[in-house]
Amino acid sequence: MKIAVLIKQVPDTETERHLSANGRANRDASDRVIDEITERALEVALQQKDADKSVEIVVVTMGPDDAAQALRKALSMGADKAIHVQDDLLGGSDALTTARVLAAALGDAGADLIIAGNESTDGRGGVVPAMIAEALDLPFLGPLDTVEVAGAAVRGRRSDAEGVTVLRAATPAVISVSEAVGEARFPKFKGILAAKRKQVAVQHAVDLGISSPDHAAGNLVLSVSQRPARTAGTKIVDDGQAAAQLAAYLVAEKLI
Repeated sequence: MKIAVLIKQVPDTETERHLSANGRANRDASDRVIDEITERALEVALQQKDADKSVEIVVVTMGPDDAAQALRKALSMGADKAIHVQDDLLGGSDALTTARVLAAALGDAGADLIIAGNESTDGRGGVVPAMIAEALDLPFLGPLDTVEVAGAAVRGRRSDAEGVTVLRAATPAVISVSEAVGEARFPKFKGILAAKRKQVAVQHAVDLGISSPDHAAGNLVLSVSQRPARTAGTKIVDDGQAAAQLAAYLVAEKLI
């Protein structure tokens, strides 16, 4: 079995994140790290490899040159190969263009299962995995809290406000996972050394048959401004009227 895992490099969530004047993420304003949810997606694949050593894992990302750092970490965790779609032409891509480009890269990978996180910590769109499945004409399951792969099928449990649903599809398929699948393992020293020798294939837009992405036509940023600073809250001193004041506040804020 061959498993492809989508990896994304994002601004560190522990630091303040900023937008450039054109509305794009300012990648120089904070440290860049591998997105934790994509590490968890990789962990799902690595558990399959733990159970069956013949499983091959390829990690795939689309991003600038330094996104290779995220791929190297994924390789140090245990992935076998990596694909890096890197092209200035793709800068500022929206979700649809990103999905089309990744689908083109994955179409040649020959994966039996494609695993992604349910949503990245920078965009929070949560639509790219489903768009990739649509582009590749594959079934999509997600977001899954559990994943089971048996034979030529994948199965998992999805929970929401309405309850729990068990989903199943024949492979090849695309799935996305939630944080409930569990934390990812840490790279071992041996894995870090081995990652330096593993193959990272760089692909450009032209290699994928993409000459003129149309994402710019659908996205127009008119202005960018800093988030307003937090203001001090209202203090209520109990002089016998605190309950009435609190009730009035909750009514005014439409909380009751």
